[in-house]
Amino acid sequence: MELAVESLETPALTKAQLADLLFDQIGLNKRESKDMIDAFFDLVTDSLVEGTDVRISGFGNFQIRTKAARPGRNPRTGEPVAIEARRVVTFHASPKLKDQVQALVVGSEAG
Repeated sequence: MELAVESLETPALTKAQLADLLFDQIGLNKRESKDMIDAFFDLVTDSLVEGTDVRISGFGNFQIRTKAARPGRNPRTGEPVAIEARRVVTFHASPKLKDQVQALVVGSEAG
């Protein structure tokens, strides 16, 4: 699938494009495709909100990490600011995904 660049930003694969791929390649109707993509992301989101890691074989792991409160500094004024404790989502690519991405980079340098 070729992605159209609609801005100066790095092109991104959207949920709408994923739904279109399901429609084109699997034959689901557009509504079913959209519902399936939404259900998938809702499931991933709900799992992460509950504190459950999400592991997708061959792709990677989404994990919740708790960051402690810490002192920070306003970059404009230099004034000290307290940064509150928070939970963040981290993503770690699987070795298989890393190898595929690296092969693309190495392949483009050789040509």
